[in-house]
Amino acid sequence: MPVNLKGRSFLTLKDFTPDEIRYMLNLAADLKAKKRAGIRGNLLAGKNIVLLFEKTSTRTRCAFEVAAYDEGANVTFLDSKSSQMGKKETMVDTAKVLGRFYDGIEYRGYDQKVVEGLAANAGVPVWNGLTTEWHPTQMLADILTVQENFNYDIKGKTLVFMGDCKNNVARSLMVVCSKLGMNFVACGPEECMPADDVIEACKPIAEANGCTIKLTTDVKDGVTGADVIYTH
Repeated sequence: MPVNLKGRSFLTLKDFTPDEIRYMLNLAADLKAKKRAGIRGNLLAGKNIVLLFEKTSTRTRCAFEVAAYDEGANVTFLDSKSSQMGKKETMVDTAKVLGRFYDGIEYRGYDQKVVEGLAANAGVPVWNGLTTEWHPTQMLADILTVQENFNYDIKGKTLVFMGDCKNNVARSLMVVCSKLGMNFVACGPEECMPADDVIEACKPIAEANGCTIKLTTDVKDGVTGADVIYTH
């Protein structure tokens, strides 16, 4: 069945099917290969993109700007000093204004409710560059790297996340691994384990895709059988 993501916002990987995620990964691999070959794209020719940053980041800003420019888009960067969101304007007002000027909005900040509010009110696609709860765009880059290291055959592989397993990266990795059939292991202190609601949401997804979710505080137990170890 053909995949059509036109006009969709990208707020969390929970919103996408395994086939849709694989489609995005295949597109990313194709664009990466074209960039290495010096082939300039035009998929965003004539489009205007705004990067709305309430939380700073070197890599996220550069990645979005370069990617947009490489595909022919015009980019505007707004940080917390440049935007009136949350000060003289509500989030809803900001969403409506930016949606009239721009074809897409990337948001990097704190509360997931903000990026969801932008998507609900802007009338254009909104992409989550990081919130306290989720980091879906980084997951595409991370899983693409894993694919490249295993000849694009990752189903059944085991990824171990070691450290603060309750943070946005670990939560997002649990979701994407469950969707793509990778076993996910959270290894860290008991107080740093993922929230119960995330675990319970991912377990049936993992079961449906033939993989598992495991939580452990023992490092030796955690790394046994690991194909990928991710620390954060």
